Amino acid sequence: MAKVIALANQKGGVGKTTTAINLAASLALLGKKVLLLDADPQANATSGLGFDTDLEGIFECIIGEKRAEEVILQSPDIKKLWLLPSSIQLVAADKELPNMENAHFVMKNIIEPIKDKYDYIFIDCSPSLGYTTVNILTAADTVLIPVQCEYLALEGLSKLLNTIKIVKSGLNPELDIEGFVLTMYMRNRLNNQVATEVREHFGPLAFDTVIQRNIRLGEAPSHGKPVMLYDATATGAVNYLNLAKEFLKRNRKAKQAQKQQ
Repeated sequence: MAKVIALANQKGGVGKTTTAINLAASLALLGKKVLLLDADPQANATSGLGFDTDLEGIFECIIGEKRAEEVILQSPDIKKLWLLPSSIQLVAADKELPNMENAHFVMKNIIEPIKDKYDYIFIDCSPSLGYTTVNILTAADTVLIPVQCEYLALEGLSKLLNTIKIVKSGLNPELDIEGFVLTMYMRNRLNNQVATEVREHFGPLAFDTVIQRNIRLGEAPSHGKPVMLYDATATGAVNYLNLAKEFLKRNRKAKQAQKQQ
């Protein structure tokens, strides 16, 4: 059964979608079966993998017109990577979901029938803490939180962590934090201070791998490719492959620890 990981941060521009695309692609290149579910109405994960943003996708699944397996697309470039696309129509989800039966569990019910087909399912949330994001957190096993190496990015974390706490206390008691990924890092005093604070505050939940600010990361989505297919030698490509390896290592250790309990 797939592990379901939500990528969330209510602050936009922190590298959330970039991390969703490139971590998913890296894991697929390392041999894992990965589904990237685009749950952001901006549909940047969809276009970033080279697909049109007017396709049927997650919104049609939410309103019951389609099943997930009917709209999932396989990446033409990476054999073990699949996408459940998004579109601008998803903006209506926050209004539609509250009126549905078992409203908080709609996303969970969409994902459950396909979990046995993948090793990991990553969900790229919208940069908000609305009803749809809460729905996703209810369906997820863990939350991966990209943190831009600037103080304004740190200030908004408390709201997200509080939302996770609320969901965990009621809707999804098994929800955990996968970790914090430092993004857009540059070698200067400010970025170093923020990185130090994140590591001191969150300890081992902060990944060792840091995603450096890299122009190739910014260019790759306009070509509809993960950065490692756009320029495999780019710093961003190396960073995300290293992050994927660290992610797998952490998950192996977690499984071993569970078996010993």
